[in-house]
Amino acid sequence: VAATGLEATKAERALGIMLGLVKTQGNQAKVGELLAKLPGAADLAEKYSGGGGLLAAMGGGLMGGPLVAISKLSAAGLSMDQIKQVGTLTLDHAKEKAGAQLVREVAGSIPGLSGYV
Repeated sequence: VAATGLEATKAERALGIMLGLVKTQGNQAKVGELLAKLPGAADLAEKYSGGGGLLAAMGGGLMGGPLVAISKLSAAGLSMDQIKQVGTLTLDHAKEKAGAQLVREVAGSIPGLSGYV
């Protein structure tokens, strides 16, 4: 909240959507390991990982998961700059708590995210 200037509920939702993407799209063995190193992350991911509508149903392609997440984040009222900022802060925090290698392995297992780590 302090780093982004977002209100608490919007920041929580944004983080939950991003963690939900990781939970549903990433290598499950590595995702479990990552979420275990981030207190509260598994619950937040579970809370925000459902739904997606038509875009989610069509999103089985190369960039489906990230596009669904961006759609959800936009629907939550975040601008593209805010989405990028929350994404960067989330990755930085995950690297600090779980290690850069594990974050790279998880993000690398999600089409469209490997270029961000």
